[in-house]
Amino acid sequence: MDTDVIVIGAGLAGLQCARRLQRSGCRVTVLEAEDRVGGRVRTDVIDGFRCDRGFQVLNPAYPAVRDWISVSALKLQKFGVGALVSTDEGASLVAHPLRHPRLAPATLGSRHVQASDVLALLRWMGPVLLRESRASRAADDRTLRTSLDAAGLTGPLRRDLLDTFLAGVLADSSGGKSANYARLLMRWFALGAPGLPEEGMQALPEQMSASLADPVRLGTPVRELEDTAGRVRATTDSGALHARLAVVAVGPQHAADLTDIPAPAAHGLTTWWFRASEPPGTGRFLMLDAARAGGGPAGPVWNTAAISEVAPSYAPAGEHLVQATTLLDQPDGRAEERVIRRDLERLYRTSTRDWELITHHVVPHALPAQPPPLGDRVGQRINDRTLMAGDHREHGSIQGALVSGDRAGQAAAGLLASGGIV
Repeated sequence: MDTDVIVIGAGLAGLQCARRLQRSGCRVTVLEAEDRVGGRVRTDVIDGFRCDRGFQVLNPAYPAVRDWISVSALKLQKFGVGALVSTDEGASLVAHPLRHPRLAPATLGSRHVQASDVLALLRWMGPVLLRESRASRAADDRTLRTSLDAAGLTGPLRRDLLDTFLAGVLADSSGGKSANYARLLMRWFALGAPGLPEEGMQALPEQMSASLADPVRLGTPVRELEDTAGRVRATTDSGALHARLAVVAVGPQHAADLTDIPAPAAHGLTTWWFRASEPPGTGRFLMLDAARAGGGPAGPVWNTAAISEVAPSYAPAGEHLVQATTLLDQPDGRAEERVIRRDLERLYRTSTRDWELITHHVVPHALPAQPPPLGDRVGQRINDRTLMAGDHREHGSIQGALVSGDRAGQAAAGLLASGGIV
């Protein structure tokens, strides 16, 4: 045997699986098709600007991040906890009153915040705020839209802020995702202050891969995976590797390439990155568009932020970086650059003529579909010698990817130790 376990894919799930196997005393080899680790967590550095592939943030409140990641080493640059809500009348700030007490009077006096909505939000969030496990696997899960309606959360707080914010977080504007999944995410947003690592989101998987004794084999796509003669064989362009077990931790769109498991449904987004000629002056808060009649975005941009005001390391000194996100489940999710510029002019109330497009990323499989019910955790073992890991096996988040990878590593180590695999 070349190794005990072959892990295919060096995204967050694959890297955490390998780290767990290594801690369990197993020999592990990680094969990655791309030239860098991270999977969907990637950062392009272009002319000194850091542009993550898809708008991503790291929430230090995720239990898996607290347990397995050195957040202090990442030097997290934090967003404000809240959002700027833009309407035709201007932008107003809605901030977490406990995190930003000086902004509490303006927030509580905002027309986007009504007492009935706040009570309904607490009613909707109540079970999971008290104890995460109470709502995470509840049998009465339903769609997010239906759940919010049932809680009576139907006013401006939902129309102008919550629906748009969650659509961007979930890459799904339909309201059809699991309500229990959305509650979990909202719980972690309530408890933590998400941010961006100093070196970009890619610093997260790079920190994880640095702890592996054997470096990840980059640029090594697996063409075929076979269970044969009491072992598993992974065929690459440079030859075959043999192991006692394999863990498939590729992106959801590639799950069916190496296994009999069909590719799970997924939602996508597009993120645009611009060098602005002047500082937008919106501070550390995400901006949401609520200019459409009845609430919601009046254009293709669902959220935008002056990233350089949140994370100065994302731009060269004295430069200004703006991101804008569209959703692929919308007709204008693949809008042209001129349309995006026009929408940003409306949102920031300034000309974007002198803004320079740095890059844009279309991410069609950003997150698994995650319809209700959230249900029980999907098993990791898919046949005698193959296991699977990924956020589509848990839930679509950094937390889900890390937990799935760790569970796969534990399961594989247990099989090897117990003699369940010979």
